[in-house]
Amino acid sequence: FIEHSTTGFDKFADHVEPYTLDFAASATGVDAGAIEDLAHRYAMAASAQILWTLGITEHHNGVENVLSLCNLALLTGHVGRWGSGLVPLRGQNNVQGGGDMGALPNKLPGFQDVDDAEALRKFEAVYGVALNPEPGLHLTLMFEAMARKDLTGLYIIGENPADSEADVQHTRDLLRGLDLLVVQDIFMTRTAELADVILPASVGWAESDGTVTSSERRVQRVRPALTPPEGARHDHEIIGQLAKRFGVSWPSSTPEELWDELRSLSPMHKGMTYARLEQGEGLQWPCPDLDHPGTQYLHAWLWEEDLGGRSPAPFSLTNHEGPKEQLTPDFPLRLTTGRVLDSYNTGVQTRGYSSPIRSGVDLEISYQDAQRLGLTQGERVRVSSPRGSVEMTISIEKDQAEGLAFTTFHFPELVDLNILTNDQWDPLSGTAEFKAAAIRIDKLAGNSSG
Repeated sequence: FIEHSTTGFDKFADHVEPYTLDFAASATGVDAGAIEDLAHRYAMAASAQILWTLGITEHHNGVENVLSLCNLALLTGHVGRWGSGLVPLRGQNNVQGGGDMGALPNKLPGFQDVDDAEALRKFEAVYGVALNPEPGLHLTLMFEAMARKDLTGLYIIGENPADSEADVQHTRDLLRGLDLLVVQDIFMTRTAELADVILPASVGWAESDGTVTSSERRVQRVRPALTPPEGARHDHEIIGQLAKRFGVSWPSSTPEELWDELRSLSPMHKGMTYARLEQGEGLQWPCPDLDHPGTQYLHAWLWEEDLGGRSPAPFSLTNHEGPKEQLTPDFPLRLTTGRVLDSYNTGVQTRGYSSPIRSGVDLEISYQDAQRLGLTQGERVRVSSPRGSVEMTISIEKDQAEGLAFTTFHFPELVDLNILTNDQWDPLSGTAEFKAAAIRIDKLAGNSSG
């Protein structure tokens, strides 16, 4: 498989020579025997998948982390076959669908490049406007442009950066400094509270008609179960009305008509009619024609004797590099953040029904760190990073690694956690290094434990 379907293996093998098992154990804190055992299990399995979430991507080198996982799949042949592959798990039911529809700064719907002149002409003919052939800015670059005053207006749909961004106090200052902030949302988020104009939207999964696309590229129909409250409109209605007021006459369209327009423009969706989506469990793209059954897994062609003129899959030369923000005597602990089962992101969608047992946000630390710092279970402390401080409650966890602290970011109204996080970002993806901030923990004067 490596000889037939990949390229660059020899250079890759030379490149990883210094990354020995002992090096990996030292860098990760994971026992060398456990790493070796997992490597053998993965390599020898009849089929195997690698699934990941933000623990891989929310680093200054998150793209290289993902490429390293791709290298593992190519090394073992766990790609292009049933039950194998690489699966980035999405946080919500339609994050994949957002990317598919062109909600990316460098892509048109169907992942067609914005600088592809032929694709651009096709979209311009249907949309009736000239489109910019230059890739746009991702979120992190937008904030840098706002700091330079090159970007003075922002239109936010369904996002809450005033709570979700790293070094969030700086983010809020930038949002307040805009000439115009428009927010289209279903909740009065902290971002909406900063807005000059609020456009009330309908709920995407309970009040809307259309489709969603899952992490496995499966397009499924959704239908409204509730009627939106008075004054709330569907997203496509809001955008259509704005276009009209900008002088572009788009006809009023149903969700199915909008979907058919997409099918006419995106080859990978062409065979997915509403009638077909109504049957069974939806269809997986690419689905290029009406007779196509959908594609259960990608890259099967890597196992074909004739690659059909397609280039073999390349190995990537990635390097190990620790977090940008180094630990110091003033900030000796590493903070990582993540989700818990019953909550999602900044909590605006979930805090109304998240666990009643959770009455606060705990900072989970190891028994060893608690002993060294003289901290007890339930004690209130001040947690500081180079960007600011918050007060939290200590939770001592027997399985927590020494030197590492963990907490969630779901309850900013209780603990404004992203004041602490590090906004160093990956130069390719623009994702901030949420998973690796340097912190210290201080006792509060006169506090009591328990």
